[in-house]
This record gives sequence, structure tokens and C-alpha cells, in this order.
Amino acid sequence: MPLTPMDIHNKEFTKAFRGYDEDEVNEFLDRIVKDYEALIKENEAMKQKIQELSDKLEHYAKIEETLHNAIIVAQQTAKEVKEAALGEADLIRKEAERESRREIEESMARARKVQREIEELVKQAHIFRSRFRSLLEAQLEIINSDDWAEIERFGQLAASVGEELL
Repeated sequence: MPLTPMDIHNKEFTKAFRGYDEDEVNEFLDRIVKDYEALIKENEAMKQKIQELSDKLEHYAKIEETLHNAIIVAQQTAKEVKEAALGEADLIRKEAERESRREIEESMARARKVQREIEELVKQAHIFRSRFRSLLEAQLEIINSDDWAEIERFGQLAASVGEELL
């Protein structure tokens, strides 16, 4: 069984003739007791610290194992998600291609319709121009006719009658 500080403190030596100085021995023993108590306390603190660190190490080992398992699951899930995403992307691409072909066909049909409407408008513009030209020519004939000369004479006659009346 190891010595305790109390064992050292309570130790009594037999007295011999011309032995050691009792006060010196007691003083030295007191120093040994203090140092030994400090070492025991330090040793206990170290044991406690070792236990705490062992507990933490065990805790971290469990966390490491959990993280390792989580990483494996995450990798498997990522692989599955990637495969699903690639499949979905392929479906989306095919649908987009179908949709774009349909929209192109619709746009071409609208373009042909607009082209026919433009051709019809150009034709109508030509017809309008011809009719308008005919109307203007008819109006010019009326303006250039002799009837205007008579209207001018009638206007002069009315002016002269109006002067006489005044």
C-alpha cells in the first residue's frame, strides 16, 4: 500500500544518541508532506483529465463513425439524385425539342398567313390607287370642263347686279 501524506506526517523515528537534529528532520518531513500532497492532487487531476479526454475521444470516435456512415449515405443519395436528374434532364430536353419543333411549325404557318395577308393588302392598295386615280381624273375633267366658265360668268353677272343695287 502506498504512503499517504498522513503516514509521512505521523512517522516517528526512534531516538538515538547523536542522531539527526529533530527540528531539521521535522521541517524536512513537513516539506516532503506538502510536496507529496501536491503530487497526489496533481496525479488525481491528471487521472480525471485523462478520463475526461478518454470520454471525449470515445464521443468523437462515435461522431466520426456517424459522420462516416452519413457520408456513405450522402454519396449514395447523391448518386441516385444525379441519375434521376440526368434522366429528368433528358426527358425535359426531348420535350423542349418537341415543343420547339411545334412552335417553329406554328411560326412558319403564321408567317405564311401574314405573307398572304400582305399580298392581299398590296393587291387592295393597287386597286385603291387605280380607283383613286380614276376619281381624280374624273374630277380634273369636271374642273377643266366649260361649265366652270359659265359659273364664272354667272358670278360676274351677280357681282354687277349687286353693285347696281347698292
